[in-house]
Amino acid sequence: MIYFITGNVGKLREVQAVIPGVEGIELNLPEIQDSDAQKVIAEKIEAAARNNPGNFFVEDVSVHLDCLNGFPGPLIKWFLKSLGNQGIYELVNKHHNDTVVVKSAIGYYDGKEAHFFVGEIKGKVVSPRGESSFGWDPIFQPEGYEKTFAEMTLEEKNEISHRKMALMKFKEFLEKHG
Repeated sequence: MIYFITGNVGKLREVQAVIPGVEGIELNLPEIQDSDAQKVIAEKIEAAARNNPGNFFVEDVSVHLDCLNGFPGPLIKWFLKSLGNQGIYELVNKHHNDTVVVKSAIGYYDGKEAHFFVGEIKGKVVSPRGESSFGWDPIFQPEGYEKTFAEMTLEEKNEISHRKMALMKFKEFLEKHG
């Protein structure tokens, strides 16, 4: 059994759509603040491994705004909390550069060592559209699409998302290594 450590049921549903049989567990893990997503993930794995033997994985999302030289990256949670979707859109709009890269970093602990998988998708920041329980989905429009993530169905989003790309790499690893 592989466990996904998350308190976000929306993320768990997305994961289970790609890797059926994954069980979710909620642990209160410390989350360091760093611009390197792999460091954030590695710290989460280390904290979880101290008290939870077995196979598990964690995930962290980064939003890299081109107009801010890649900021906020893994700090998106706090950026969103401070500015909100409308504030992020207005900031990006003032810089006249709406390009963004969204990354999902997965860290898997197999009981001995950590393995990392990253998926990314390019797009642009737009005026908020659609309803979503995922914070920045209303302002992210993937490259080549007319809808924001928030306007897409879960199935549409899962077909192209950064998380699915990382999960597919992870799934391939699991198939090769058991």
